Amino acid sequence: MTDGGATPSLIEWAGGPSAITGLINAFYDRVERDDLLSPFFPGGVSQEHREHVSMWWIEVFGGPPDYTDELGGYEAMLAHHRGLGITSDQRLRFATTMSQAADDADLPADPEFRAALVGYLEWGTRLALENSQPDAEPFPHAPVPRWGWGVAPPYQP
Repeated sequence: MTDGGATPSLIEWAGGPSAITGLINAFYDRVERDDLLSPFFPGGVSQEHREHVSMWWIEVFGGPPDYTDELGGYEAMLAHHRGLGITSDQRLRFATTMSQAADDADLPADPEFRAALVGYLEWGTRLALENSQPDAEPFPHAPVPRWGWGVAPPYQP
């Protein structure tokens, strides 16, 4: 809980930046063993890539804007997905694998947190799918999303 009884951010509820880094590492460990997703990372997922994606997720879930300040924000993330030609099956596998990685990383299992996590996964993977197509015309500039609880903040008696 934050000062004054305010609703904690998702990053706080998850356990801080190290918890998100654990999620991303668990996810990419799974990706490297996945026949549908591993082709995006021939030779494996680099430590640098894991760190950059961790920075993105930390920022999205309410942490400091390091991805924006140091790596270029939305435009940089968009550039990484342009032209990949992500398929619907790959999008679903990505979302499912990340959800499984949340269990691997021992992130909070309460329904409210997991609903927020899955909400972001659905939103983000569907945008990535759309923006990765050869004929995509994505918005050239947008802010990094700052994800929240949506309609179901954590239950706190």
